[in-house]
Amino acid sequence: MTGGPVGVGIVGAGVISGTYLENLTSFPDVRVVRIADLDTERAAARAAEYGVPRSGTVAELLDDTEVELVVNLTIPAAHVDVGLAALDAGKHVWAEKPLALDRQTGRKLLDRAREKNLRVASAPDTVLGAALQTARRAVDEGRIGRPLTALALFQVAGPEVWHPTPEFYYQPGGGPLLDMGPYYLTALVHLLGPIRRVTGAGGRARDTRVIGSGPRAGTEFPVLVPTTITALVEFEGASAQVVLSFDSALKRTGVVELTGTGGTAVLPDPNRFDEPTRLHLLGGDDPEELAPAGHAASRGTGALELARAIRAGVPERASGELAYHVLDAMLAIEESLTRGQTVDVGSSVEVPPLLPVGWDPYEKTL
Repeated sequence: MTGGPVGVGIVGAGVISGTYLENLTSFPDVRVVRIADLDTERAAARAAEYGVPRSGTVAELLDDTEVELVVNLTIPAAHVDVGLAALDAGKHVWAEKPLALDRQTGRKLLDRAREKNLRVASAPDTVLGAALQTARRAVDEGRIGRPLTALALFQVAGPEVWHPTPEFYYQPGGGPLLDMGPYYLTALVHLLGPIRRVTGAGGRARDTRVIGSGPRAGTEFPVLVPTTITALVEFEGASAQVVLSFDSALKRTGVVELTGTGGTAVLPDPNRFDEPTRLHLLGGDDPEELAPAGHAASRGTGALELARAIRAGVPERASGELAYHVLDAMLAIEESLTRGQTVDVGSSVEVPPLLPVGWDPYEKTL
């Protein structure tokens, strides 16, 4: 199609699909036409819940000519396979994070899209939310002077406490680094530019975990990835200390502080869309609070921004190249942890432009 709302098919009817569906079915510039899942009954239930006309298998979704954009909400290990199948079927792709589990398949996905003149974009789209856009606008305007250092913290006891099927969090593609790292590192790239090199440390607190809630509570499962990561992340002219942990009895999440030559910005939680920014300026008294300026929608806005970019023939902001750069940096942190030395990040990326303050996901533009 060359005009009108973009037809969307959603692959994966799990927990996160509810938030996506709530938003995507309310945006007039996209039209959710089908949901697919390995569990077709679950897909049908989601379709009925949100008024989506069709559901079924992934193959049926890829054969659906009304689906122009596939929103891939599968587990990380399936991200590339589903993405490649969608591209081969002539569909654009919005991928949940991480883009891939390794550089080779991540690059393959992006190269396939380029060969077929299609788009791949990726979560997190929290960086497109009013909260982080407001924070970045303040930093870009020099409100805290020249940025120098950042601190980012995410510390919890682990998702098995609340998630009924948490095993994938502890398999390759999970862990606090690849699960939560995209939120924090993507936000930092938006604020400080591409990552040059990293130094990582950390490890795994326990070899097994126990599901704490749901019908499988008490079930033990193996841990295959590091569960605490500490990293020094170096940018051009700035650096950040990043701690990501599934081992902490003391919960501290959403902590991102950016210090410049003129003050410190306490930024919104990079996993949220709706928090203020607080500026502590040198020589000032009380901090200045900046309320989020912009749209109030949440997950799914990145897929919408991609859809509008496709129709307009302009670059999308949450690009696959940005997601690949963040993946490259996270894998470099893992390599640094294993090798015990600093690792250069081979890729780079251009920081996407800010969204206009008046960008409205509920406006009909197509």
